[in-house]
Amino acid sequence: MERYDLVYQLYDEYDTKALREYQEFVDVFPAVDSRVALEHWQGATEELEERKDEIRSSFAAGETFAEVAARATRDQAFTALDLDAKYGRAVNVLVLDVDETLRSAGGTDNEIPRDTLHVLTEFHEAGVPIVICTGQTLENVKGFAIQGLGSEIVHSGTLSIVYEAGTGVFTPGHGADTKQLLYEDLEESIRTVFDDVRSRVLPEAPEDLRRGCHLQGNEFNVTMKPNYETGSADARDIIDEALVYLIDLLADAVGATIEGDGDGNGDEAGDAVGSVLDGEDAGETTLGGETVVDWTRAFYAGQDSEIRAVLEGEGAYPDLDASAVPERLAGVLERIDVAYYEADAAEIGSLELNKVVGVERALEVLGVDDPFALVMGDSKSDLRVMKWIDDTDAGIAAAPEHASQDTLEHVLETDELVFDRGKSVDVLRTVYALNRLARLG
Repeated sequence: MERYDLVYQLYDEYDTKALREYQEFVDVFPAVDSRVALEHWQGATEELEERKDEIRSSFAAGETFAEVAARATRDQAFTALDLDAKYGRAVNVLVLDVDETLRSAGGTDNEIPRDTLHVLTEFHEAGVPIVICTGQTLENVKGFAIQGLGSEIVHSGTLSIVYEAGTGVFTPGHGADTKQLLYEDLEESIRTVFDDVRSRVLPEAPEDLRRGCHLQGNEFNVTMKPNYETGSADARDIIDEALVYLIDLLADAVGATIEGDGDGNGDEAGDAVGSVLDGEDAGETTLGGETVVDWTRAFYAGQDSEIRAVLEGEGAYPDLDASAVPERLAGVLERIDVAYYEADAAEIGSLELNKVVGVERALEVLGVDDPFALVMGDSKSDLRVMKWIDDTDAGIAAAPEHASQDTLEHVLETDELVFDRGKSVDVLRTVYALNRLARLG
């Protein structure tokens, strides 16, 4: 009998909805020091096993079908079958963004739901490594990972944290490879730009920005966050202003690293910016008749339509041809990423250090030589990882319905694994079913 027919039979002939309710109750029932509560939990456990035994005795692969029915809906089970038919592989590593993916300010009160955490522990127990891939600081991620998953899993040697969108990788239990500071491999001139921006970003900020923003405690990236509720109108206004300020500060820092090395005829970018080192404000130095600030604004406006819209809204768009940015300046800017997250953050990071680089290093440390990953995320930085696994046939991608437009389009064009806000568990359960069904061959 075809597996599709067997799954139809499973969901048509058995009360799988009640089975899932019993399973979820047993899995996430809180530890309560109460005899009555414990007896109630024990009764539910016995009922769950009786219902599973009925399925186990009715199918040749009864254990598999019982576990699938206890955790996946009909739609999730058939999606799992479709994925298995398409790829013929089980997922052997999870690559998971956190904010607005595993948890959501609008859907989960900014906490990872208990059912999501439980499914992650089940993947861990099945031997599937977990890579938490986030723009957050290491200390923040370690804190909620230990609180949610437990110290044993975090320090098991099968969990890795890619933090600050790929500037560092932390994989407890791997000796000298436990913490890798990838930003230390960058050229000194690029590190100097970041050091310059970080040291000046708050002290030199206008008073309203100093009051309205704070600097995220990153090791390398420079991230301005609002002192207002994320997503609010006040947060949007202050982050839009912060984005322009950060681009201009970056322009000044980059200009200060460019030394004049031309032949003195004034035709090369190097001649035009040589005076920076003599004490002029780098941002006001001209290149090709325009300031470094204007060229830098034009460069990043050309890179990202959202950044352009913010610059236009703030009256800071220079209306210059981005392709005409002087080569020497563009050569530096092409290595530096400016990211805008509406009403959430404005950030500069290294394009040589992104989530793809971090994930590759994490997989290397974890010993995942032939990855087939589930990548879940909502932002442009997650999209880079999704495109990487798509280009290398190394996995599948999923995103929440409120993900960035480009990210959502990519997911819809591949396997359509889109989930509701705060419901990442739905995709995790689909992949749980995929891994169970893939064992049947």
